[in-house]
Amino acid sequence: MKIVTDCAADLTPEEAQELGVTIAPLFIQFPEGEVNASDLTPDQFYDRLEAMQPVIPTTAQPSEGIFTEIYRKVAEKGEQVLSIHISSGLSGTLNSAVQAAKNFAPNQIHVVDTLTLSGGERFQVLAAAQAVKAGWAKDAILERLEVIRKSTEVIYTLDTLTYLARGGRIGRVQALAGSLLGLKPVIHVDKTDGKYSTVSKARTIGRALQEIGDHLAELYPRDVPVWVSVLHGKFGEKADSLASLLSERLNIARLEIQRISPVLGVHTGPGIVGATVLPMKLMEDIQ
Repeated sequence: MKIVTDCAADLTPEEAQELGVTIAPLFIQFPEGEVNASDLTPDQFYDRLEAMQPVIPTTAQPSEGIFTEIYRKVAEKGEQVLSIHISSGLSGTLNSAVQAAKNFAPNQIHVVDTLTLSGGERFQVLAAAQAVKAGWAKDAILERLEVIRKSTEVIYTLDTLTYLARGGRIGRVQALAGSLLGLKPVIHVDKTDGKYSTVSKARTIGRALQEIGDHLAELYPRDVPVWVSVLHGKFGEKADSLASLLSERLNIARLEIQRISPVLGVHTGPGIVGATVLPMKLMEDIQ
């Protein structure tokens, strides 16, 4: 069985290579032309983004044709495919994958809506790929992915709402009101529809980080060992602060600090910091 995902999963190149995961590209559309988001490092992208102000690029999902070509290469080897993608509530990527699977080899390809993105999507992809290596059946993998989806929290705060507003992810009026008041939103991905939902608002980034800690401590008591991925755009100091804070508040079995994919950074800007958290027991038996 072959695992296919997209670059919004924030899988590292080393993880993709080691686990044999195929990554479909998403694209950033700059005024001077379209770029495969995977061809830019986070620093290259954020430097370019900041230099473009006030212009903000847009993003584009992989086409049905791109997925068809990916599936064709796998199908030639006779393998089944689990195609695991960014939330349908935030991107049209899943729809492209579904249409390609339906038109090409519907009995060979199973498309999964993670209803999340970034670190949350990555956890599902890692679990599926490791389960394949461990010899799990498809139904068992799909059952575990559902449990992981329901048990994972993706939460973050932003230095500015400008990028989310221009990308249409939140209303412009809401963004303007928040900006005028100097508020820093705490946002998570809703597990029911895979869309962004506001948890709270804070006056400063420091206070927003504390509220992220409060929220996660309530979800994951001290008797639950967790895997924590702290993620940021170009906000390394705040990522270090959040990692330190969560180390005090949670029972962390594994902690890492990673960068958010440029294709997601288009909609958040460089001033994003947050975390993805999962009970460690859901990964231990398949690692």
